[in-house]
Amino acid sequence: MVQLLGIDLGTSSVKVLRVSETGRILGQGSIEYSIRQPRPGWAEQQPEDWWQATAMATRQALAGWDDDPHAIAAIGLSGQMHGAVLLDRHRQPLAPAIIWPDQRSQAQVEEMTRLIGPERLIELSGSPVATGFQAASLRWLQQNRPDLWSQAASVLLPKDYLRLRLGGDLSTDPSDGSGTLLFDLHRRDWSPEILAALAVDPARLPAVRDSTAVAGQLSREAAEALGLPAGIPLITGAADTAASMLAAGVLGGDTLLVTISTGGQIIRPVVAVQLDRQGRSHTFCSAVRPGSGRAGWYQMAAILSAGLALRWLRDRLFDLSGEEGYRQMTAWAETVPAGAGGLIFLPYLIGERTPHMDPQARGLFLGLTARHGRAELVRAVLEGVALACYDAYSVLAEVGPAPARIVMAGGGGRSRLWQQVIADLFGLPVQQLTVAEQSALGAALLAGAGAGVFDLVETAQSWATYGAPVEPAPQRHALYQGLLPLFRSAYQKHREDFRQLQAL
Repeated sequence: MVQLLGIDLGTSSVKVLRVSETGRILGQGSIEYSIRQPRPGWAEQQPEDWWQATAMATRQALAGWDDDPHAIAAIGLSGQMHGAVLLDRHRQPLAPAIIWPDQRSQAQVEEMTRLIGPERLIELSGSPVATGFQAASLRWLQQNRPDLWSQAASVLLPKDYLRLRLGGDLSTDPSDGSGTLLFDLHRRDWSPEILAALAVDPARLPAVRDSTAVAGQLSREAAEALGLPAGIPLITGAADTAASMLAAGVLGGDTLLVTISTGGQIIRPVVAVQLDRQGRSHTFCSAVRPGSGRAGWYQMAAILSAGLALRWLRDRLFDLSGEEGYRQMTAWAETVPAGAGGLIFLPYLIGERTPHMDPQARGLFLGLTARHGRAELVRAVLEGVALACYDAYSVLAEVGPAPARIVMAGGGGRSRLWQQVIADLFGLPVQQLTVAEQSALGAALLAGAGAGVFDLVETAQSWATYGAPVEPAPQRHALYQGLLPLFRSAYQKHREDFRQLQAL
C-alpha cells in the first residue's frame, strides 16, 4: 500500500499525518512548542524547537507501523506563513526566527509602503505589507541588527527551513513566497522592483518551485531522527492556508472556507488575480498551478487572534489546560444564550489585520458587569472571534459573489458551538471538515501529486469529507447582525485610546 507523509509546521505545534493513497489516515502525531516574546510585541521561535518537535511527532505518526519501510512514497510540507529564518553560509540559523505575530516592524511597514507606493505595492504583491511579513522583518533587521543581516547568506520561510533540515534544497513555492511581500503575484516569482527598493539581494532568496516539485531526498541523518528510511522524496509543499484549501476541497465555486486556528482566515479561491485596492485583505498564490479554470490564487481576509483568544482565556484566567480545558469552557458557554448577556469582546490581543490593518489595536470586553461570570466571558470570546471573522469577510463580499455555504476548519472548527455561532452570524449553513489537521492533509496531497501517485485537484476533491450541515437560526442571525454595528463602533471609538496606551 502506497503511503504519504504530510507535515504541517504550525504556529503552536507541528502536526504529522501518515495517509494512504486513498486519503485514509493511518497515523498521526502532534507536538507543541512555545512562542518567545523577549520584548513586548515581539514573537520569535527557535528553529531547533521546530526540528525536535517534527522528529517526535513523526515518530508518533509511525507508531505501530509494520509496513514495508519503502511504502512511504513522498513527504510533503506545509507551514505557517510570513516568517523569516536567517541562515549563515553554513546554513545554520543566526538567530531565532521572527514569526507572523511579531509587531516590531511598524516603522518599516510605513517606510516600505512609502518607498514603493501603496497602490504599486498592492498591484505587484496583491497585498499591503503588515508587521510580521518577511519583507518588513528583513527591513527591520537591516536597520536594527546589521550585524546579523551582514552574516545572512540565505533567508527561508519556516516550512522551507524544515525541508532543508530534512535534506531538501534551498527553495520555496509561490503560495508561501507570495506571503513574504517580496513577490510578484502575477509572475509567481520574486519581484525585482520590490527587492531593489528594499536592498535585498535576490541571491539570498531561495529558488521558487511548484508546490508539487521534488526538492530533495530525506537525508540519512534526518531519517535516523524521524525513524524513516533515507532517500524518500521531499516535495516542495505550500503555505498552511493554501494546503488547507486543498484538504478542504475548496478550490472554486460558491464555498467560503473559514479556518479557526491560532489566527483566523476567511478564504475564497479565484481563477484570476483580484485585488482589494484599499489594502484591507490579501490576494496570494494558491498551491495549484493556474490554467484550465483552476484557482491559481485566493483572496484572504485574516484576523490575528482566533483560537489564540480562547487559549489566552483558558491559560491566563481559568488556569485550565489541554483539550479538556476547552471542553469545560464550551460547556460553560452553552449555558448562556446568544449575546453573552450583553457582553461584547474585541479579540485584538496582538493587533488586527482585516479590515483594520492596525498592529496597535487591542482587546476589549465591552459591557462587563458584576453579574457576568466565566460562562459569559467564554461565550463573548467565541462570539467576538466570529464577529471579527464576519467583519473581515465583509471586505471580500465587496468584490465577489456571495457564498452558498461555509466549510469550517482548524481546531476551532471542531467546536459545535462555534460552528453554530458562525452559521447564525453569517446566515449560512456550516459544514465542518472532518479532518481537523487539514494543512497536514494538504501537505500529504502535495506529496502524492509530487510523487506521481494521483492528480492533485481531482484527489483533493475526492478526499474532502464534511460533517452534517449546521443550519442558521433566523432569530439568532438577527441578534448577531444587531450586535455587529456595536462591535465595529467599539474599535472606532477606542482606536486613539489604544495608541495612547501603547505610547504609555
